[in-house]
Amino acid sequence: MNRFKHWSMAGLSAACLLSLVVTAHAADEDLSVNARLLMAARTADAGGVARALDAGAAVNSRNRLGETALVIVLKNKHPELAATLIAAGADVNQAAINGVTPLMAAAYAGNADIVRALLARGADINALDRVHHNAMTYAAGEGHTEVVRALLAAGVDADSVYYNDLTALMWAAGYGRTETVRVLLSSGARADRRDNRGKTALDIAREQRFDETAQVLEAVAKP
Repeated sequence: MNRFKHWSMAGLSAACLLSLVVTAHAADEDLSVNARLLMAARTADAGGVARALDAGAAVNSRNRLGETALVIVLKNKHPELAATLIAAGADVNQAAINGVTPLMAAAYAGNADIVRALLARGADINALDRVHHNAMTYAAGEGHTEVVRALLAAGVDADSVYYNDLTALMWAAGYGRTETVRVLLSSGARADRRDNRGKTALDIAREQRFDETAQVLEAVAKP
């Protein structure tokens, strides 16, 4: 199996969200309003989100997958709703059952402004999900260069080594994200590191037949 695959961003159906809401310590009378918040998040209904919050919905209510409204709107690429929920006090580090945090979801979606907003609220740059990915590996693999820059500015080491001895540079190279590769190299990522198969970022780019990316890496490769 190709190791360069990401977690699924598929959402629950509206019916599931209505029937499978999990809210810690919520009274019975609160369940419907919390369900409405999650439903509005799922359907990108800004008015519904506002009404549910005004009616007393718990902003950190979660569905059966442990996803808060913030994670739901981020993975479905609705940054304006994410901003509303962040302003309402959403927990920026509340992970779903699969370990996916709001920062990871925003990084995967490529919204640099929301990534910065989450970082400003204390989002954990080092959190890992259950498949050992984090915000940087998602951003690098998707080629979201502005998100990569934001994470670097927040203190992520460009040369950090992750699961299977992969670096962000290798993730970017494995998907042919040439501009992201350039940014990581200029920020100190080493092109000579090898993964647990003994392959460098250049080897990976060649393996995946990303010629332009391979040329950039060849230019910095040691003889």
